[in-house]
Amino acid sequence: MLKHPTLDKLQTLKFTGMAAALADQMAMPDIDELGFEERLGLLVDREITERESRRLTSRLRRAKLKHNAVLEDIDYQSPRGLDKGLIQSLAGCQWARESLNVLITGPTGVGKTWLACALAHKACREGYTAQYIRLTRLLRELMIAKGDGRYAKMLATLAKVDVLILDDWGLMKLNAENRRDLLEILEDRHGNRATIATSQLPIEEWHAVIGDATLADAILDRLVHNAYKINLRGESMRKRQSKLTTPTGSE
Repeated sequence: MLKHPTLDKLQTLKFTGMAAALADQMAMPDIDELGFEERLGLLVDREITERESRRLTSRLRRAKLKHNAVLEDIDYQSPRGLDKGLIQSLAGCQWARESLNVLITGPTGVGKTWLACALAHKACREGYTAQYIRLTRLLRELMIAKGDGRYAKMLATLAKVDVLILDDWGLMKLNAENRRDLLEILEDRHGNRATIATSQLPIEEWHAVIGDATLADAILDRLVHNAYKINLRGESMRKRQSKLTTPTGSE
């Protein structure tokens, strides 16, 4: 008589994992062979698992990662200069815990954004928040935010993200306003949160793209000097995939 009311109460309390586990136990003919503590432990384990799953789903939804990439799917066979030992080290997310940065450079199509998303996905699985955005779009949104009064709130939101991906760094030269905005973002994050930047340009050329020497020094000091650096090489993965899917004899 008490079983169904208990299920209802668990649902009311939003203990959906425990409710599902209890329903499963009720359908098991030999469940009475388990003691009270064992059965309770199974209920609690199910609730914890479901809550962790919901939190991960929420973190990934907010992250808006461009690719549904995971480190376990990395292709180490393609000659891209990818250091497997470094990637396995980064998979532990110590860099996120220590608020260190990751800089991924290389020509177009070699998988820079995919790798950045895979690192952020692993960070989300470890309990960190993440956000993906192309740098050019972010700078445009900040300009708009200044006009409608959201600028301070945007900066505060970015400062709280554990892992921020700034994709396509260096696609355009920065103007004075862009430089100040970028410095504000990186100043808030320096030593407090981790940043991943991807770029087609070698790191040595970033100073020139930023423009103003003084601000470039300040920006790069907060981004480069406490970063892991991954320089990818080789042919575009998209081009290789196109070759694999092109019918024999066609161009």
